[in-house]
Amino acid sequence: MSTRKRILLAASLLLATTATVSLAETPHLGKPLDEAAIANWDISILPDGTGLPKGSGTSAQGAIIFAEKCSACHGDNARGGAAAALVDDRKLAGISASQKTIKNFWPYVTTIFDFIRRAMPFTAPRSLSDDEVYALTAYILAENKLIDANDTMNAETLPKVKMPNRDNFIIRFPDRI
Repeated sequence: MSTRKRILLAASLLLATTATVSLAETPHLGKPLDEAAIANWDISILPDGTGLPKGSGTSAQGAIIFAEKCSACHGDNARGGAAAALVDDRKLAGISASQKTIKNFWPYVTTIFDFIRRAMPFTAPRSLSDDEVYALTAYILAENKLIDANDTMNAETLPKVKMPNRDNFIIRFPDRI
């Protein structure tokens, strides 16, 4: 048998085997999700603030929460510890990832809220209330001198904060914002 025929035969056998396996019954793991279960995890927030929940918080409230739930990783006053510093006055010079900070790199303040809400604290993601997330966001913004320490952050005020590096990004799909 020629080499070409052997290759065609092997490919045919492989195709027949995978077709049979793909038609096999599933292992019946898990259960189908309904719309309500999916809605619990549909917490995306757009740069313009669409999707922000009700609630509010101040920097003073955030400082207390930060000391209790965040400083073990992010250090005192968010200046860095085992995890990255959240407050830093460095200017961005070039493309060094080690110099990227919330103040000099992040384009939208809603990204800060979204990230805290989704992923923090590291040991218990999604355990913070919306008020706690607003307060922590206000604390980080005030410590970075992006808002006044007395400002209240909520779904109305948060999207109005303009991040310093916002205009240095090219929006891939501007019509979606």
